[in-house]
Amino acid sequence: MQIHLENNGKKGAFFIEENGERLAAMEFTMAGEHKMIIDHTEVDDRLRGQGAGRQLLDQLVAYVRENHIKVIPLCPFAKSRFQKDASIRDVLV
Repeated sequence: MQIHLENNGKKGAFFIEENGERLAAMEFTMAGEHKMIIDHTEVDDRLRGQGAGRQLLDQLVAYVRENHIKVIPLCPFAKSRFQKDASIRDVLV
């Protein structure tokens, strides 16, 4: 699955698209230059059980590490993943 990023500087998403249809997305809002709020994660039923949500989160974590951004996970899915995986908690505020 190829993950894409859209970011207008204030809001954005990491997403998976197939034939022009968005099948999964992790949406975020920037809270200043160095903080990102994960608002919402949605995965289409066709991708459920394939790890799409985790792949989106992994891509987001790589992006924020590279860009020195800290994360506030308000989305229940993202919040639960951060609680379960200590190896990605370094990006949290």
